[in-house]
Amino acid sequence: MTETVKKLTIFDLQAKVDRGEKVFQVTAVDFPTAQLVDRAGIDCILIGDSLGMTALGYASTVPVTMDEMIHHAKAISRAARRAILVGDLPLGAYHASSADAVDNAMRMVKEGGADVVKLEGGEDFAPMAEAVVRAGIPVMAHIGLTPQLMSKLGGFKVQGKDASAGVQLLKDALAMEQAGCFAIVLEAIPDRVAQLITQRLRIPTIGIGAGPHCDGQNLVLHDMVGLFDRFTPKFVKKYGDCWSLISKALAEFQDDVRDGRFPQAEHSFTMKEDEYQALLQQLARD
Repeated sequence: MTETVKKLTIFDLQAKVDRGEKVFQVTAVDFPTAQLVDRAGIDCILIGDSLGMTALGYASTVPVTMDEMIHHAKAISRAARRAILVGDLPLGAYHASSADAVDNAMRMVKEGGADVVKLEGGEDFAPMAEAVVRAGIPVMAHIGLTPQLMSKLGGFKVQGKDASAGVQLLKDALAMEQAGCFAIVLEAIPDRVAQLITQRLRIPTIGIGAGPHCDGQNLVLHDMVGLFDRFTPKFVKKYGDCWSLISKALAEFQDDVRDGRFPQAEHSFTMKEDEYQALLQQLARD
């Protein structure tokens, strides 16, 4: 009998923060990783467009399409029994107009199975966020380092390092809260700037490289378990080294096959002796 699991809602997140508890969010890319995250009790599973790098081999998130996001979202949604499923809207999905934002948010929910959507950007994109919220889909905002616009930002750089930039980040956060967003991701910004933003907002803040003062924290699963070898951001803490573990397993597999240690009897299927003799007789007659 399948155990009944209570699906979390955006109101559960707010309640956690109101109680002084932390929110946990992890980025997953497929069914098995999402299963692990969901069963661990993580609050939110982010279908991040970072899957362009971790799962699809792109150099950045920029090439990721809406269809690719939905393809992965469908798989992840089959595993997310408890966690809130947050569907990232990729570059081009909402940047041109509020109508595009609503259409693609609807696709992410209807086709991808996401519970809510996330979009990057501050004041300039508040109208898009508000349009999606008005259409009935909860929105998680994302400010600071916004990888989709890394060309404009000059690459993967910490944002808000001077006073004027810090003020703008606060304006961005307040604009997104005013637009109706239920939570906001703060990426790669100074810890004290994140603290000021968290103190001034009513909605939960979720940090990724934004220090310890946010209401919650987000990491990409591939980064935190060492399953991505191209680079490791400074803000990542590695809790495992799956890359080395899998590499070791692959090397041992080749050694065992080469030296005749695999497969052994316990890995093989057998045939009854009388059936085998009957097979040989039939082959001899043929």
